[in-house]
Amino acid sequence: MVALGGGTGLSMLLRGLKEYTARPGEERRSRPLLQIDAVVTVTDDGGSSGRLRREYSILPPGDIRNCMVALSPDEALLARLFQYRFPGPRSGLGGHSFGNLFLAALTHITGDFPEAVRLSSNVLATRGRIFPSTAENVTLEATLDNGRIVVGETKISSSRRRIRRIRLVPATVRPLPEVMRAIHKASLILLGPGSLYTSVIPNLLVRGVAAAIARSRAKCVYIANLMTQPGETTGYSLADHVRAIYEHAGKGLFDSIVVNQAPAPAHILRRYRKEGAEPVDPSFEELDKMGVPYVAGDLLQRGGVIRHDQRRLARLILNHYVFGARS
Repeated sequence: MVALGGGTGLSMLLRGLKEYTARPGEERRSRPLLQIDAVVTVTDDGGSSGRLRREYSILPPGDIRNCMVALSPDEALLARLFQYRFPGPRSGLGGHSFGNLFLAALTHITGDFPEAVRLSSNVLATRGRIFPSTAENVTLEATLDNGRIVVGETKISSSRRRIRRIRLVPATVRPLPEVMRAIHKASLILLGPGSLYTSVIPNLLVRGVAAAIARSRAKCVYIANLMTQPGETTGYSLADHVRAIYEHAGKGLFDSIVVNQAPAPAHILRRYRKEGAEPVDPSFEELDKMGVPYVAGDLLQRGGVIRHDQRRLARLILNHYVFGARS
């Protein structure tokens, strides 16, 4: 299984799927066990990742660190150490997470960011492999609905304008060979959930990745977001999300969509609406017209925030696309 994304969405998905992978040294049991490869976008330029990127010319480690922790066994002490963030003003160590600094140091020791990721994953005994989508330094650039060009993921996310087009600079960045091999060998490919223009689509813009997914014999599944993002996807239905992906990466890229059908509590929605976010309209009739199959279920986490329940999401994916596909 190959999962592509970034931000908190990918790490959430990996936490749920991790329970169906083999633990280190564990014998194969009667039920199928997953092999997970995570492909992570590397366009982040904010926070600790952005500072390390600017000061030490390394790829942003934050999303990759979160995925390593998500796939680590039980997220025990060592994983908590990787997530530890130094207090104080955002200068010196202040604001940096230990895991980001560890990856930065290991990158300079090995001279190779992907190798630093591999070695760090070994330290954490992750139950899956993690790859940056590219080893090249890449910037995200957007054309907004008013024609203005915005450079950098942080500025794009905070622009509060709708996005007409997103692109990578340079546009010819190459994927890691391991990413292409993982896609070629996959039996299931997952996209999302996550920010449409800054987490999901950037992976598909790396040269050859979308074409490799289109050629793959694997079933490709898009996991729909629960909420719109102010500015970036204001007013977007699920069909609008699909169209945006197709416009950037080619029509018919995925075979199915996973969508939540459980309503969020009204008092929580009111808080999100004050910030300009709304539930993503599933637009089932439009999806039917587009010929895109979908699987709907109760995927909402119970609590004070609107997010996917990682266990429910993992069970739906496995029951429908893995176990169900074998029957």
